[in-house]
Amino acid sequence: MTAIFISAVGVLGTVMGAALTAFIAARAERRRERSRDRIQLHDLRVEHQRWRRERRQTAYLSFLEALGNADRDNQAFFRALRAGHAPGSLDETRIAAIRLKFKDAESAGLVVVLEGPDAVAEAAHNLVDQLSSLVQDVRGYAEAVAADSHPNGGDNVHEAGMRFVAERKAFLSLARDALDEVTNTATNSPILDP
Repeated sequence: MTAIFISAVGVLGTVMGAALTAFIAARAERRRERSRDRIQLHDLRVEHQRWRRERRQTAYLSFLEALGNADRDNQAFFRALRAGHAPGSLDETRIAAIRLKFKDAESAGLVVVLEGPDAVAEAAHNLVDQLSSLVQDVRGYAEAVAADSHPNGGDNVHEAGMRFVAERKAFLSLARDALDEVTNTATNSPILDP
């Protein structure tokens, strides 16, 4: 009888040991699985952040390039007006070309607004507003020159240009900060709960 009892205890101990080993192995496997899920989720986030940064950078550069094109043509027109090399009548073709480049910059600005973040979007909007003001001031100067009404020497244009430069600096600073920003990857995802 004791031999049977000892055998039963031995078998029971072996079964319990096997069950405990299986339980521990299953628990370890769940931990490894959760760890793999966290790593995959982290990798997805990093890849998304990289993708988002590249899209933002492309949008910001396109916007600045379009702004630069419009501003350069606008400045060249203003310089020609001040130097007296402009035709006697209002050069509608040149004004239309500047307006078209402004519209391209405005469209590129909308892409920046979509890409964000909010501070950069607002700065892009302000920059487009300042360029619009500058283009309008140059047009007003051109109309005054064409009407021979002795414009104010371009003071309004100069002031609008300085505001445009200040807004561009603000935009560049915010855009650089947005591109350098490291986002927080911690979330309340059930995958990350231990």
